[in-house]
Amino acid sequence: MCGRFVITSPPAALRQVFGYAEQPNFPPRFNVAPTQPIPVVIIENATHHFRLMRWGLLPAWVKDPRRFTLLINARSETLLEKPAFKNAFKRRRCLVPADGYYEWHTSDNRKRPYFIHRRDGAPIGFAGLAETWMGPNGEELDTVAIVTTAASADLAALHHRVPVTIAPGDFDRWLNCRDDDVEAAMGLLAAPAEGEFAWHEVSIRVNYVANDDAQLVLPITAEQIAAEAPAPAKRAAPRKPAAAPDDEQGSLF
Repeated sequence: MCGRFVITSPPAALRQVFGYAEQPNFPPRFNVAPTQPIPVVIIENATHHFRLMRWGLLPAWVKDPRRFTLLINARSETLLEKPAFKNAFKRRRCLVPADGYYEWHTSDNRKRPYFIHRRDGAPIGFAGLAETWMGPNGEELDTVAIVTTAASADLAALHHRVPVTIAPGDFDRWLNCRDDDVEAAMGLLAAPAEGEFAWHEVSIRVNYVANDDAQLVLPITAEQIAAEAPAPAKRAAPRKPAAAPDDEQGSLF
């Protein structure tokens, strides 16, 4: 799955990779979380465009968003079956620029965060689905979900699901919804090749959305690991033994 990600490449570099017409200027983000506005690339009139959308898809038919589950991910295997995603998959595919994402893995009874990124350091284009929700008073909200699939063997060591990444050479193939070529789009919903991504453990500071700085993506040091280790549980005080009979020696403790 993908519940937090990072977007740190300079805006000009991302514009060159994704080829959108706009020239947005935005700061690096080291801890992007659901419900926040995120950069999204769409295609209109055969031209790539930059948009900001809320991470957490709302289908157009939802009446009350407060009672609807936040859809931050969409399983690739069931996109054409789920009412929340099937129309967006056919008509509103998009890309989410990123430089990596976080995943949590449990070992030694601890849930540890890892930063996952392309081994060559290049930006990533997550496969996304967009939907515009319209409220009862005419308000509009552009929303997006990131598509996930079963992890390749190496990444499965951390988690069994990964976000789908679209190669730059396939950007137009993924974004182009006018040809109604669903089969071509489905063919792109694969896990990254083994060895394409690398990862390392990071500080549990990433667990808190308020933390958003470059230190979050750095490999955790041995000192940090020791400092972040949970304190050992306190042992309960021993029960006071019952008083010994007069003809026996009492406990010294």
